[in-house]
Amino acid sequence: MKTQPLPLDGITVVAVEQAVAAPFATRQLADLGARVIKIERPDGGDFARGYDTAARGLASHFVWCNRGKESLAVDLKDPRGLAVVRRLVADADVFVQNLAQGAAARLGLDAATLCAAHPRLVAVDISGYGAHGPYAHKRAYDMLVQCEAGLVSVTGTPDRPVKAGVPAADVAAAMYAFSGVLAALLRRAATGLGGPVEISMLEALAEWMGHPLHHRMHGGETPARTGLAHPVIAPYDAFGTADGEQLLLSVQNDREWRRLTEQVLEKPELADDPEFATNTARTANRERTDAVVAAALAALTTEEAVSRLDAADIACARLNTVADVAAHPQLAARDRWREVGSPVGPLRAMLPPITLPGGPEPRMGAVPALGEHTETLLRAAGMTDEQTAELRRDGVIA
Repeated sequence: MKTQPLPLDGITVVAVEQAVAAPFATRQLADLGARVIKIERPDGGDFARGYDTAARGLASHFVWCNRGKESLAVDLKDPRGLAVVRRLVADADVFVQNLAQGAAARLGLDAATLCAAHPRLVAVDISGYGAHGPYAHKRAYDMLVQCEAGLVSVTGTPDRPVKAGVPAADVAAAMYAFSGVLAALLRRAATGLGGPVEISMLEALAEWMGHPLHHRMHGGETPARTGLAHPVIAPYDAFGTADGEQLLLSVQNDREWRRLTEQVLEKPELADDPEFATNTARTANRERTDAVVAAALAALTTEEAVSRLDAADIACARLNTVADVAAHPQLAARDRWREVGSPVGPLRAMLPPITLPGGPEPRMGAVPALGEHTETLLRAAGMTDEQTAELRRDGVIA
């Protein structure tokens, strides 16, 4: 049987991108076979290149979001550099940008302008708060949007709100941009027309606030911050084990409570005790419920506790560290780790979550050096070596 190509083979993406939201979106496209040309500033490139040096001298954010791309370092403020990008866009299928609000329009690189000139182009504008409204021109870093979208208000402990430990607003916007591109390409296949795609970080993350937002809008109370506990289910929290680790368990119904009391706590009398028999009673008596569970698990090692909980079919999870995730046995068993090239040699990376059984693996290309593909791309765009040398001498390219 002939192997199917990657879904986006033959698709060319040009991206004027920085930080996380747009780069993470276009990395998904690259993994699925698209050619992604990343436009960067000659004087340092995408500023995410300078966030840290944790990946053997490279920035961890940049390594995560930019594998499989070609880097063209060009000054868009110079008309000659802007002309190069416009030439590339004319032959592209997709254009993505997440410049500061208004910057792309001043360059003529906003989605509306580009789609008017190139009807088959799918052009994506990613912004913090959208193209209009009172917040349109506010700075919109990930943590700021987490605050504006209310995520911080429902995350943390009763005493202290906290931000998510990953850039949730950036990732939300990236994934809606990714799916928006796929939807627009499907529409183009049917109609022959591309069109603009607009993504707002605030709107993306507000959508992810679905449960607390709808709960509050439709008459409920704002969900309380409860740390690892669940506001309306008990027991549902993390508990310490005899070897000093933490284990989260969740009892979803009264049948599970019975199994927990009999097979894990070894206190079967609690199954019918009116103070514990129903979730309503357990939640009302949360401190006593948690104390009973905590005492039982504190006498067991983590392995013993997990074994009992699994045997009783009670949902549980270890509170893994980031290092634990990198060594997670399930990821290893499913062969999810690969190596990608980079300017500092091979780096470990995880296969993307989209798995297409029977087809080729995602195209996990190398992390590019700044301007690594500049001359190749300019030559392919029809520029002579003399013209390229002039642009380099004038600092227009790197």
